[in-house]
Amino acid sequence: MGLFSFLSKEIAIDLGTANTIIMYNDKVVVDEPSIVAIERSSGKVIAVGKRAMMMHGKTHENIKTIRPLRDGVIADFQSSEFMIREMIRMIGIKNSWFQPALKMVICIPSGITEVEERAVKDSAEQAGAKEIRLIHEPMAAAIGIGIDVLEPTGNMIIDIGGGTSEIAVIALGGIVNNKSIRIAGDDFNADIKEYMRKQHNISVGDRTSERIKIEVGAAITELENPPDEYAVHGRDLLTGIPREIKVNYKEIAACLDKSISKIETAVLQALEQTPPELSADIFRTGIYLAGGGSLLRGLDKRIQAKVKLPIHVAEDPLRAVARGTGIALKNFEKFTFLIK
Repeated sequence: MGLFSFLSKEIAIDLGTANTIIMYNDKVVVDEPSIVAIERSSGKVIAVGKRAMMMHGKTHENIKTIRPLRDGVIADFQSSEFMIREMIRMIGIKNSWFQPALKMVICIPSGITEVEERAVKDSAEQAGAKEIRLIHEPMAAAIGIGIDVLEPTGNMIIDIGGGTSEIAVIALGGIVNNKSIRIAGDDFNADIKEYMRKQHNISVGDRTSERIKIEVGAAITELENPPDEYAVHGRDLLTGIPREIKVNYKEIAACLDKSISKIETAVLQALEQTPPELSADIFRTGIYLAGGGSLLRGLDKRIQAKVKLPIHVAEDPLRAVARGTGIALKNFEKFTFLIK
């Protein structure tokens, strides 16, 4: 620690489509949904994170809820700036004498363009960051899982987030090949909403479809420990009256099949493009799953059946990327060439 280290603070941010996680001093200090509630008339931010999520789908005309990120990239610049600033404020690293300079490492999808990268940096700068570095999600996930990414050994990571699924082969501290597809948790939610509308004539909101995914979401129709049926409340499309229906995991597995198939196809394409020496390594080490999407029941078994390779689900997959970003920040010199 330098003499003036107290003048600057280092934070790692996993800026996700569904959730934003901030690490400070090796601890997760903020884990909030990536959503902002704004008053239309004044443009004032009313709530950020969990409080804004509670308002989502329940607002009147003077309040709007905005999800600033879509498909892993910033879709609403001003709202993302508000969100980052408010979440940094939640950390409580203010000093009574001065505002410390912020050094940030932010996680980004591997498939985003330079313009989209610039938008992330600009938002962070507007939120008060003095120095900003970016690290790709699959690399951060690999570091967070505990893989030694600097070794000359091939490892394959599948990171299924809210907006994108990142599939990458990593060796010698670099991404050898990667496939970034915009099919992920949000698409699973959209599939569930569509299924409820078509199959049960019931309209449900984003929060309800997310809840269904968590309670009875599955990737295969045969589970060893199936969850109980889940009672869904929504609006009947024929009568307009609220009603309740019960759904089971087999229904949800069937309605998610198309989206999961697209992820499987991307995994196969990434394996096809992998150099043979690294393919030999992956045969021995298997494939690692991270991100909130990897919590879908039976997803590991489904991918394993498709690729005939061992699948390892990361410990606490939701925070694997944030952990890796934090480790990269802490060992800045060691991982400096991985960070842009």
